[in-house]
Formats: sequence, structure tokens, C-alpha cells
Amino acid sequence: MEIQHSAALISGGASGLGAATATALARAGARVTIADVNEAAGAALASALGGSFVKTDVSNEADVEEAVAIAHADPASPLRVAVSCAGIGYAGRIINRDGVPHPLDVFRRLLEVNVIGTFNVMRFAASVIAQAPALEPDGERGVIINTASVAALEGQVGQVAYAAAKGGITAMTLPVARDLSVSGIRVCAIVPGTMDTPLFVRASEEMKAGLAKDVLFPHRMGEASEYAELVMAIVKIPYLNAEILRLDGGIRMAAK
Repeated sequence: MEIQHSAALISGGASGLGAATATALARAGARVTIADVNEAAGAALASALGGSFVKTDVSNEADVEEAVAIAHADPASPLRVAVSCAGIGYAGRIINRDGVPHPLDVFRRLLEVNVIGTFNVMRFAASVIAQAPALEPDGERGVIINTASVAALEGQVGQVAYAAAKGGITAMTLPVARDLSVSGIRVCAIVPGTMDTPLFVRASEEMKAGLAKDVLFPHRMGEASEYAELVMAIVKIPYLNAEILRLDGGIRMAAK
């Protein structure tokens, strides 16, 4: 799909995987809109990329609707790409060592941000992407890319909430791709493994090596730029649709 003369919305675009994606899309000629709760970092990056920033809690439908409207504001560059990178995590067993049940409010919040947030971006983005002129030769109008996690497939001890949230994202991929096929909109999900993002900015090299020890090859954590490159490949290859793509160096997560 042609990226130039198109707009892209990146939720969670202020840092990490989202920031790398916003940068790659902008460099390819897209008009980017960053939707994030981090106003300072998001606004600074949007300014550097010549794009827009909208303070957005993806679990809030009014926030997402506003972000999509801003991303789609210029008729000369309609919204064609929506990438959901916004997400939160939590570690906790379903009962702790004292037998206390997992907090329901934490479980609910992970679903709100990760699943409902992704759903909000998909539904509002799709509603305007579907109005964009169809592109030759296949009639494509755009693509939606979501971010899951290997926890969705191989959840570890203490990842019940996170695995459920990321599993919801993978489960939505095929039905939404089927829903949107009539509009010429593709849907894929990326499943990252252990990625070296700002979450680990204070981590020692020893700790990072431990996180990467089960990666088959290359023997390191993944980089945000590699995630962005996969996003760009999905955008550019029209025949990639309804796929859940692992980006993990071949890792298969152990129980803990």
C-alpha cells in the first residue's frame, strides 16, 4: 500500500514500539498522529515528525474518537493505517502465597486498556478508513495492526491478567479481518517476544541477558526498530491479512 499521501494513527506512540513505528511511518511519508497518555513525550515526538499529538486514554471511547478525527482531518491524506501499541502489564498469580485472590480491579483495568483500547482504535479507525478512496489494483483502503505478546500464547506464572488481555487481541484478529474485508481493510497482529523498550531502560545488561537466554537466534532482546520494520512490511504487502505474526527470535516461553 502507498504510504505517501496517507495518514497513520499510532496509539501508545510516545515511546518504545509505538515511537519507533511513528518514526518509520513519518519517514516513509505518512502524516502521523500519536495518541498517548504521555503528553510531554508524545507532543515532542509528534512535533519532531511534523505530525499531531492527541492525549488519549484508549479505554475512553471519546478520546479515541477524537484522535481518529484528528488523524483523518486532511482530505489530501486520509487515514489508512492504524497501529495499536498502547498497553499495560501486571504480574500476579490468581492467588498469592497467602491464598489472597488476584485483585479484580487490576484484571479489569488490563482488559480495559489492552482489549477494549485496541477494540476502540479498530472500530473508530475502520469507520473512517472505510470512507477513503479505494487504491489500485486491489481496492485496498487501509490496514489495522495490533500488538499482542507471546504471553497470549505461552503465558507464564503470574501472567493470568496479561495473558488474558493479550489473548483477547489475538482472538479479535481473524473475525475483524473478516468483518472489514468488504471494505478493503486488512487486519494483522504482531506478537512480540522480549523487546528492549524503555520499560527496561534501568535494567542491567545481566538482567537483559537473562531475559534473552531462551531466544534461539539472535541471542538478544528484540529492538523497537525491528517491530517498526515489521509494521512497514505489513503495510506494504497487500497479501498479508488476518495473520498473527510472532516477532520473538524463536523464543518459546517456559512456565516461569
